[in-house]
Amino acid sequence: MTSLLTKILRFGEGRKVKALQNQVEAVTALEPEIRKLSDRELAAKTDEFRERLERGASLDDLMTEAFAVVREAARRTLGMRPFDVQVMGGIVLHQGKIAEMKTGEGKTLAATMPVYLNALSGEGVHIVTVNDYLARRDAEWMGPIYESLGLTVGVIQDGMGFEERQRAYAADLTYGTNAQFGFDYLRDNIATRTDQLVQRRLKYAIVDEVDSILIDEARTPLIISGLPESAADTYYRFAAIVPHLKEGEDYEVDEKKRQVAPTESGVEKVEKALGVDNLYDDVNRNLVNHLNQALRAHTLFKRDNQYIVRDDQVFIVDEFTGRVLEGRRYSEGLHQAIEAKEGVPIREENQTVATITIQNFFRQYDKLAGMTGTAATEADEFMHIYGMEVVSIPTHRPMIREDREDLIYANKKAKYRAVVDDIAERHRKGQPVLVGTISVEVSELISKMLRQRGIRHNVLNAKHHEREAEIVAEAGRKGAVTIATNMAGRGTDIKLGGSDEADEEWTEEHERLAAGIMQKYPTITREMLEGRSLESLEVVSLGGLYVLGTERHESRRIDNQLRGRSGRQGDPGESRFYLSFEDDLLRLFGGDRMQRMVDRIGLEEGDAIEAGMVSGSVRRAQEQVESQHFQVRKKILEYDDVLNKQREVIYALRREILEGEKVDTWDYVEDVLREAVARHVSDDVYPEEWDMDALAAEVNRFFPCSIDFHALDIETLTPESVTEMVLEDARERLEERRREWEERTAELERRGLSRSDGVSTFEDAERATLLSIVDQKWREHLYDMEYLREGIGWRGVGQRDPLVEYKREGYDLFMDMEQGLKEDYVTYIYRIENVQLPEEQELKNLSYSGGEEQPRKPQPRKVEKKVGRNDPCPCGSGKKYKKCCGRVGVQTG
Repeated sequence: MTSLLTKILRFGEGRKVKALQNQVEAVTALEPEIRKLSDRELAAKTDEFRERLERGASLDDLMTEAFAVVREAARRTLGMRPFDVQVMGGIVLHQGKIAEMKTGEGKTLAATMPVYLNALSGEGVHIVTVNDYLARRDAEWMGPIYESLGLTVGVIQDGMGFEERQRAYAADLTYGTNAQFGFDYLRDNIATRTDQLVQRRLKYAIVDEVDSILIDEARTPLIISGLPESAADTYYRFAAIVPHLKEGEDYEVDEKKRQVAPTESGVEKVEKALGVDNLYDDVNRNLVNHLNQALRAHTLFKRDNQYIVRDDQVFIVDEFTGRVLEGRRYSEGLHQAIEAKEGVPIREENQTVATITIQNFFRQYDKLAGMTGTAATEADEFMHIYGMEVVSIPTHRPMIREDREDLIYANKKAKYRAVVDDIAERHRKGQPVLVGTISVEVSELISKMLRQRGIRHNVLNAKHHEREAEIVAEAGRKGAVTIATNMAGRGTDIKLGGSDEADEEWTEEHERLAAGIMQKYPTITREMLEGRSLESLEVVSLGGLYVLGTERHESRRIDNQLRGRSGRQGDPGESRFYLSFEDDLLRLFGGDRMQRMVDRIGLEEGDAIEAGMVSGSVRRAQEQVESQHFQVRKKILEYDDVLNKQREVIYALRREILEGEKVDTWDYVEDVLREAVARHVSDDVYPEEWDMDALAAEVNRFFPCSIDFHALDIETLTPESVTEMVLEDARERLEERRREWEERTAELERRGLSRSDGVSTFEDAERATLLSIVDQKWREHLYDMEYLREGIGWRGVGQRDPLVEYKREGYDLFMDMEQGLKEDYVTYIYRIENVQLPEEQELKNLSYSGGEEQPRKPQPRKVEKKVGRNDPCPCGSGKKYKKCCGRVGVQTG
């Protein structure tokens, strides 16, 4: 803890612990009263607490009594009364902080108290674990406490279907992994019908092994990919059709404004060429976009002008510098249309459908808490990224584990030989040994060397993870040798003797061993030893679990996690790391100083040094690597924060559509047509210079306009009167469309057809069409942002900040997407004849990556009435919410 910020964050720790002790004493003072209650009366406390919440009490008001109730329920159901330090940890978790509790101090039980308290609100609590096994184990283990108090418990497991997940999330509290919670969040936001939604509001989460999930896994975002639309043939077909269309008859070109639009005649010819009845009915396959992009590629983009073809690839040419823009592609299918036009291979790849970083997913929760044995070294990162303070909880009993100085050897060969010698000696005495390695390769090497020595052992790594729980449970037995990658066994305590179960009777041998242990370890009391098996006492007398690290990890926290497997609940233990000057950490980060030290010492083969100077160099090397990793995670988050604001806007719009919010089609029509008219008619240009041909083509691109623009007396017109004329015609045509649709729907219903037969109202068509276009545009936008992100680093060469450039261009891309979304929606809604209802669509052909398979504090959300799109905006502007803060693309923060 060398950084100034870390020291500041740890300042006043004693006062914090004292304040927690006072709160624990208040909980303990209620025990006599709570213990008098019958089981039924104890369970009735849940309804009482909920009634008090409804009457205006806060969770903080109920905390002391609720914690006392859970403490008593745990005693009755599991025979486990939470220690004072566990109650302390529970208070810290309720406060939305990180409780640093050493291994074996009972984090799982500590979490039951804040989980129960926060679940009383009825909005669901998530308990996040590092793997499916722990989620299931903890749900089954702690479940009786909650169930005895009338709460329901859910658990999410890989492979569950929608209905199972819905039931699990509907429970008062839900266990699952970060990947399951994160992917369910993303799936909910690409769902096409309400019965595919599984999660409720992200209210409160407790993250177990919080450093592993929020730090170690934060460099890998969660990504859902869809199989790419096999559109190459479609692009080639349009590239073949478009040259046969006639400019002025089948499409209109405005080279000055770089726009092209098909006419009704052109659309009819394309429909005939493709053999489709209505180009605009096929929303999902986006044929209209294919046509528009093929026209643009054909008329506005010339080879060796806007682009070049090299090595069967299309490269964009910078119009200002004439240089090739490496790694850049045109968006919305234009690049593919040019590739088709030039007859080169069309690049198809898995398309990102939804993505979010671990950091930004967990910052969605109104309140977030975490627990781990090792968080102090990352305290500043937790505060900086998540706004979470780390509070170290005292151990229930004194820590007496002996952490020995590192042993450093000249090379790996000598180090591994010394490691095996040490293991053999400990094994001969019967002391259990846990060997921590940082790679599968090293664990296999040590295993091979032990087999050659005839020493029985277990290996726990990525190749042998199926028996994880069983292997870890046996690792504390007398004579056991367990080789594990450093993170293996997280969340599972290694019990000395392999079990806490006592032998049937306390014999003279038990007495002899107990007396020897208490003499050797003055902090161990008889109470701590009673109830232990003979084997457990033997292991304690031998010094407890010996943890041997074969190499220092890049992170001090991982080393501390490994050490923490030993010395639980006041038991003895021992730890030591074996290093060599050939280890990557020392070789890559030790620098010249380390090399000079090696040369000066001149170690002989097999010799070792135990020097604080070397240990200091190791610590500095680790701090250097930790700092690098933090910068990587920080950079990932800074870039994702740009996308996250956009994601929140799109996901909010999708949720409104899914939940049946009426689509204000006229709002979209008016916005699009006002901008379209303004592009051709303005007060800045004399009326006789207005381009009425281009105006007619532009307006007819969006709806079949009945105005004869050439017959208008432009000398009597103003830009505003032209706009109103166009809007009036658009409104009449929209109302006509609505009547036609509803009349057809009524007729089909008279024939006995229903929604299951595909019968839809015009309101259905509005929602289904908008949802489909939003999803299509968002996928394209993610693709564009991904390409922008890949190439943005080169801006630094030109002395421009890549992040600033990414924010600026990302915003421009989003605004372009927003405009394209509106324009596509207006174009479709005037022409679509049949609609595929969202209820008929399915989530399929998806693949998942990330997980296990902000520089600002998250602001709590206020529980208040939802603002409707047509309600007055709560900001006080006097505008409708949809026109103000609820507008798609609005910038916040």
